[in-house]
Amino acid sequence: MKVTPVMDARTRRWRAALFLFMLATGVSMASWVARTPAVRDALEVSTGAMGLVLFGLSIGSMAGVLASGGLVRRHGGRLVITVGAALLVAGLLVIAGGAALEVSGGVFGGLALFGAGMGLAEVAFNIEGAAVERTVGRPVLPVLHGCFSLGTVVGALLGMGLTAVRFPVGWHLAAVALAVAAAGVWTVRAVPTGTGREPAVSGDAESAAGAEGAAGAAGSGAGGGGRTGGVRGHLAVWRDRRLVLIGLIVLAMAFAEGSANDWLPLLMVDGHGTGATAGSLTFMLFALAMTTGRFTGGPLLVRYGPAAVVRASAVVAAVGVALVIFSDSALLAGAAVVLWGLGASLGFPVTISAAGEGVRDASARVAAVSTAGYAAFLVGPPSLGFLADHVGLRNAMVVVLVLLGGAALITGALRRIPGAPVGEAPASQPDLV
Repeated sequence: MKVTPVMDARTRRWRAALFLFMLATGVSMASWVARTPAVRDALEVSTGAMGLVLFGLSIGSMAGVLASGGLVRRHGGRLVITVGAALLVAGLLVIAGGAALEVSGGVFGGLALFGAGMGLAEVAFNIEGAAVERTVGRPVLPVLHGCFSLGTVVGALLGMGLTAVRFPVGWHLAAVALAVAAAGVWTVRAVPTGTGREPAVSGDAESAAGAEGAAGAAGSGAGGGGRTGGVRGHLAVWRDRRLVLIGLIVLAMAFAEGSANDWLPLLMVDGHGTGATAGSLTFMLFALAMTTGRFTGGPLLVRYGPAAVVRASAVVAAVGVALVIFSDSALLAGAAVVLWGLGASLGFPVTISAAGEGVRDASARVAAVSTAGYAAFLVGPPSLGFLADHVGLRNAMVVVLVLLGGAALITGALRRIPGAPVGEAPASQPDLV
């Protein structure tokens, strides 16, 4: 059944809550990244030892991402966002305390909590955002991810300013934690109950659900919801050839975004001989380009459709990456970062939106593609470091270039399903109370 797209007061509040908390999440992430040198100095550890501390963030993030989809299916997005927000706040406070007390284990544990909260919340937010799109009948996910990108810009600027005046890192992160807590409380009150929840139909649903949580593949979502339990249910959603192609596209686009986040400053310093400040400013330019692309992409999606937009985005990003790799001019490479950011900006949100089209297993499909994207974003780019040891960081980025070219060739999978526009109602509307 199709419904006329609506945007009543409760839906507007729902959408605004998602935007607010994604902004707060971006601020919190960038605040941590900006103060990483100060934390390292406070802990008095080597760069290698700091790498081990940072591993806590990766462990927590992947655990949260992998668990989120299954938890949303069982309990709905609102509860998962609540838990995620609580872990985010707790993680920031523990990091702040660990830095103030100069305890490396405390910072590691705080990062694990922070990462788990972010992983849980962001997959649930993608499911919520896709549900809002189906309700209002127009793109929401690009702006939702744009709010995160805007938050990273705000957080980076705030971190740079507080670093310049030597503001204590512990108090800085504690203040950010309080702001995230306030945003989380308002968000949870505004998000409806039941989004993404799929009722079990068999008597052994509880035991199957327990197996799902332990399987790790929970974040991949389950085809058929309660109709197919356990690991089989999680794998069943990937039997759809179209979803597999969408998953490959999000892998490439998220890898391109994550590679810039992880390596761009160092790429400019080591690969093009710029100073550290110029490297940081180049990353800021990339973040601004990402934010611009996500906030302005909606009209392009409406006019040209997701397949054409993502194809053009992949090509634009590939041109930017190619210039960074092959140009010997640091100035040209720095300018090309704008193309890299603009091209990578819409890949993740548009593929998530395409995965959520229609009424069958929407939340499971969104969770599956979200998990694939976050895995590529978090796990893939660090692997470039091992390759860079042998061929150099600039040459290692050829992997990103190849993946973007491959994604451009299969964007036909993003064409909207006939009879299932963005504005089609979900199989079960969430309770907006």
